[in-house]
Amino acid sequence: MRKYQLYLIEDEFAAHYFGRERLFYQLFQEHQLANGELKFITQKQIYYITKRVEVLKIHQLIQKQLGKIKGFRAEQGTYSIELSGKLSTAKLEVFQELITVDAEGSYEAETAFFEVLRKCESSFLALDLDHQRYGWLKPIKERKFV
Repeated sequence: MRKYQLYLIEDEFAAHYFGRERLFYQLFQEHQLANGELKFITQKQIYYITKRVEVLKIHQLIQKQLGKIKGFRAEQGTYSIELSGKLSTAKLEVFQELITVDAEGSYEAETAFFEVLRKCESSFLALDLDHQRYGWLKPIKERKFV
């Protein structure tokens, strides 16, 4: 099973750390493993670099974009998709600090959620701490100055 945590990173930090996403991954991993004072410090750092998720906006967008798809269900703020005869399943939960996605099978169901979220905000960072995977839902375009 794949478990993603999606954080909305402040635009300033997202632009500055483009190409160095591993540093974000290390911070969130360190926070997950930390205890005591280190946990408190990493929590403050995470709070500083992240934005609150606009929960209502996300709920409305998911309902609008995915509501008509066969295999989509919404129950008490939790959304799930079963595609290709249960060969691809994903469950999404929205919180103010983060969004979680649990997925199994092929990547089709989780990709449906990711496509909707990337239209909503440009600086969502997805982290799969268990499998050491991370990346932007919508990669930031590098500016080229001539």
